[in-house]
Amino acid sequence: MDSVALAMVLAVDGSASVTYDEFGLIAGGMAAALRDPGVVAGLTRAPCLLSLLLWSGVGAQEVLTDWTRIASPADLAAFAEEVDNMPRLVKAGETAIGEALLASLTLLAHLPAIAQRSIVNVIGDGRSNAGIAPGPIRDRMAAADITINGLCILHEEPDLLVSYNAEVIGGPGAFAVVCRDYPDFEDAMRRKLVREIGEKLV
Repeated sequence: MDSVALAMVLAVDGSASVTYDEFGLIAGGMAAALRDPGVVAGLTRAPCLLSLLLWSGVGAQEVLTDWTRIASPADLAAFAEEVDNMPRLVKAGETAIGEALLASLTLLAHLPAIAQRSIVNVIGDGRSNAGIAPGPIRDRMAAADITINGLCILHEEPDLLVSYNAEVIGGPGAFAVVCRDYPDFEDAMRRKLVREIGEKLV
């Protein structure tokens, strides 16, 4: 089987706390971050795999873009375009982060190549309030050397980082970044990707 430097799931919150306009800011901000020249250079230095997962409540997880091999700027540009135009296919329900982690774990179990590193990016604006608790799933993933990083949008829950640190992020080199509100999302996403790229390529 082929190998890649990194496999990354971008797991995006589509729950009811994210308004229509805020969802557009997430999609546009993520796409802009993926088009940043530094991010493009880093992600195309060695082949990697990216996928896009949308999630909200129990049973509401949708793989919007399955594993996509990124080996050139053109590959990443095409993926960023899909991110920019991501449809909101899940019901805007509760916030089931444990279920999102399980869906990410399933994605990682079906990689089309061997990954030197695996990262799940959990992007959201609220703590888990439905479904299975994220902590035990996080621990299971961390034990398998999967890194779960977080991007916390603090506009409704100023202490969200505390929750992410306690029960969401884990695994090798795990970290979480914050943005105060949605207009700051693009910059936070770019900084997060730059940090992950700096740690991931050999």
